[in-house]
Amino acid sequence: MVTTMQRAPLDARVLAEAADMIRVLGHPVRLRIVECLEEGERTVTELQQALETSQAAVSQQLARMRAAGIVRGRREGVNVWYSIADERVTQMLDCLRHCHVPALRGRRH
Repeated sequence: MVTTMQRAPLDARVLAEAADMIRVLGHPVRLRIVECLEEGERTVTELQQALETSQAAVSQQLARMRAAGIVRGRREGVNVWYSIADERVTQMLDCLRHCHVPALRGRRH
């Protein structure tokens, strides 16, 4: 016998917030930054080295995520240490890790 769980519909506000977060995280570099920040605070230089990309690219993506409340910065001397401000992003990464998302065949971006 197979049992199915009844799923309650999501509230419109919850859906809107989720869509906003997905929109902000909808860039591979931003996802990789959040993945690095799961391990703890990092400076732009540390993120740049980990991602093997330019300082300008990392700073631009951090600014977008900071404006959305996904990450926060803490100034210490000349450095700004970034960390995850909204723990829901780690839950979203966990969902991605556990859900195989096949490549879209025949689709051009």
